Amino acid sequence: MARPKKQDTSDSPSNGAAPSAPNAAADAFAKVEAELASLAADALTPITVDLGGAVGSVLAAAPRIREHRDAIAEQLPRHPIESVDKLATYAQAAWYAHLVHTYSSGSPESAKALIEEATRLREGLLIAAEALAHRALLDADAVARIRKGSGNADLAGDLIALAALFRESWSKLAGKTAVEKPEIDRAAELGPAVLVAAAAKKHKNTDTDAQRTRAFTLLVNAYDACRRALAYLRWKEGDMDSIAPSLFKKRPGRKPGKKDEEGGEATPEEGTASA
Repeated sequence: MARPKKQDTSDSPSNGAAPSAPNAAADAFAKVEAELASLAADALTPITVDLGGAVGSVLAAAPRIREHRDAIAEQLPRHPIESVDKLATYAQAAWYAHLVHTYSSGSPESAKALIEEATRLREGLLIAAEALAHRALLDADAVARIRKGSGNADLAGDLIALAALFRESWSKLAGKTAVEKPEIDRAAELGPAVLVAAAAKKHKNTDTDAQRTRAFTLLVNAYDACRRALAYLRWKEGDMDSIAPSLFKKRPGRKPGKKDEEGGEATPEEGTASA
């Protein structure tokens, strides 16, 4: 059977800051569901940026922002410190909402093909891992724990675990197994995909686009709150943008006063989102 068409996740988090475990984003989303529901419809922020890139930027900035948490709490006692404490959670939740929306648009046939491919790949990697464990080239206990897995949730985690096992020991495994590097990479990719595809079924009667917008709004509001605090706290240093860069880029424009081609006055730069 041909490999099913890959879902469009080209805007996945950059900077290597994607959720580190297949269920990390799902757990984060569950933690903030009540907050998402409480957002007023007229207070939502339209998604006009590359959401994956925004999530990656926030996850990369979160540890740097947290370094200033105590100073923010001390110097700005009325500032919502939860914007710092929950920033990474909001980013993970937004990523999960985005993935659910992406996979919910797929057909039942594509979801079934995804599960079938993942199941075959898990079994093939497990057989190879067990043979390598028998020769003490892989951790036998770790391989045995993976073998005990069942169901789609375990399938997702098993693929991630298998990919990690092979990657960590690849220098000594290469040439001693029939497993090829692309299979390991595919396992790491399929793990989160299986989890989210399964979750998308549960959200089939949900407006996943609106849900994603709510999650994005929560993220943007918290990140903006952090940037406002840093702007005050780091005013003299002037390094707020290096700690927490804006998620929005300004459109390159002409210098003030420069005439355009028609002879009119050029407009000032406008803040635009990078799509």
